Amino acid sequence: MKVLIINGSPRINGNTSIAVNELVKTFEAEGIEAEVCQIGSKDIRGCIACGKCAELGRCVFDDAVNELAPKFEEADGLIVASPVYYASANATLIACLDRLFYSTHFDKTMKVGASVVVARRGGCSATFDELNKYFTICGMPLASSSYWNSVHGRLSGEAAFDAEGLQTMRNLAGNMAFLMKSIALGREKYGLPEKEAWESTHFIREDLKDRDGSEE
Repeated sequence: MKVLIINGSPRINGNTSIAVNELVKTFEAEGIEAEVCQIGSKDIRGCIACGKCAELGRCVFDDAVNELAPKFEEADGLIVASPVYYASANATLIACLDRLFYSTHFDKTMKVGASVVVARRGGCSATFDELNKYFTICGMPLASSSYWNSVHGRLSGEAAFDAEGLQTMRNLAGNMAFLMKSIALGREKYGLPEKEAWESTHFIREDLKDRDGSEE
């Protein structure tokens, strides 16, 4: 089995990497391959809603997003890790995830997702919630831990002294490994849940328009 970890920090071997490395050690002990891709310093632009991915099967901007797409498709789980900037994730990571999730059309159902956030002090909960929304919109169950998935540190290397944060990372990876293995067994025995046809609704109703197309 395999888990893809996207590190959204622009700092090589920074505090976010300390958290990620703790995950990797546990995954390896569980017999699960973990691939880490650090994208925080890459030139990744945001989505422009051009819709070309529906035609091309990939994003029109050929950068790290298209490199991550096949890795994401192959993986049984995805972890996104980010430093906290103004109670939000790194903007480069958000641009990457917007395009990665929107431009990839493979079924993500029952791939396990988790987010990890690293901060000096505050903003972790808001960033944690922000990142989890990518998983919950496409049928990906969330792996949990013994606390919200956050590690604290200000100067580079300080996260190594956050004993509870690192324990949270180990528990997260252990729980995620168990969940991925359990889903694999369930898929083999029961298959994936049946899906209804998508009901695409919005808030513009045809019966509220008059004959010339303007709203009443």
